[in-house]
Amino acid sequence: MATHKRQAFTDQEQELAQVAKALGHPARVAIVRLLAQRRACVCGELVLELPLSQSTVSQHLKELKAAGLVQGDVDGPRVCYCLSPTGWARARHLLGALLAELPAPPEAHCAC
Repeated sequence: MATHKRQAFTDQEQELAQVAKALGHPARVAIVRLLAQRRACVCGELVLELPLSQSTVSQHLKELKAAGLVQGDVDGPRVCYCLSPTGWARARHLLGALLAELPAPPEAHCAC
């Protein structure tokens, strides 16, 4: 029976990779900043603030939601999005743990 390479990594490593992937696009970083400023937002309002189409913004929101960083509530014909407090707390914990376990880089430049 074949094993998946994903099984070679811890749940925490996989979670952090999903968060990093979700934040790995500048449009998603911009969306997160807008949601943080407004605390709640309607997707249509995001489209007015970004140089992206409605469908592109929706796709980026889907990625952020899949990573647990954004949550959406249906409000009639529209979906209101906001940052997920628990998702952001988890992301901070995962990233903080990674940074805490890594040694500081040496002051000298590598010889590569």
